[in-house]
Amino acid sequence: ICRVNNSFGQIPFSIFVPFFPLSVAMDVFLSWLFSSEVQELYILDCMAYFMYFMAAFTFVSLLFQNVPYGRYASSKYGFPVDVKFAWFIQELPSLLLPLCLVFWTSSSKTSLLPNQLLIGMFLCHYVQSRTLIYPFLIRGGKATPFASFALAFAFCVYNGYMQVRYLTHYAEYPADWVTHPRFITGSALWLIGWLMNIHSDHILRSLRKPGETGYKIPRGGMFEFVSGANFLGEITEWAGFALAGRSAHSAAFSVFTTAVLANRAVAHHKWYLAKFEDYPKSRKALIPFVF
Repeated sequence: ICRVNNSFGQIPFSIFVPFFPLSVAMDVFLSWLFSSEVQELYILDCMAYFMYFMAAFTFVSLLFQNVPYGRYASSKYGFPVDVKFAWFIQELPSLLLPLCLVFWTSSSKTSLLPNQLLIGMFLCHYVQSRTLIYPFLIRGGKATPFASFALAFAFCVYNGYMQVRYLTHYAEYPADWVTHPRFITGSALWLIGWLMNIHSDHILRSLRKPGETGYKIPRGGMFEFVSGANFLGEITEWAGFALAGRSAHSAAFSVFTTAVLANRAVAHHKWYLAKFEDYPKSRKALIPFVF
């Protein structure tokens, strides 16, 4: 009988039984990928800086072309993928990969409260708003072009690993970080954004009766002030996460989210104004009373 140490203590297993603990397998795989923790942290930092570049590139490119899904879907971006299936599968890596990193690696920082809360924020979003609940509540959504589906899947793998590997293994915070004004403010912003996002998605779903596929003017909640209330909620959510997380990795995710969703909010606003003559003229695109 051999014993292997990881963050959950000593795990016994027999060398005569064809079983290899998943936690050990994950650690071995990561050790194979990276020669040292210093190298992995360097790679994680590079991933964050590259995401800043992706945010800038995406922002500029979206000035000329809308993200091709939903009402802007086009067959030139590949064959259509069922919208519920697409949302579930493309977002799944942002849930499964972090769970693997939390439970199946020697996640030395997961015993710390700030890290636990930040990981909880990340997972909470993907359990409720993207992976396990939201996709199956969609009513009559248009199919997603394969290119958009594939890019979203790749991004979720990339970001899911970057965010949660940093939080489970490298992020260090002061002992009193959860009582620091920055963490409290960031957490409050995250909660406000999360609730805004969920409520706005509910309003959008409620516009369609079962079987309907058309578009209507959303009313109620933050939609009384902006056309992209759901986008404003998600942008606020990840801005709060970045403020509480105090890292280049969480900040990069927030910047990238803002670059993509701000563009989509503007596109939706213009689309609503063109399609509906009675669309509220006082309603802004993304920021109430301002923009």
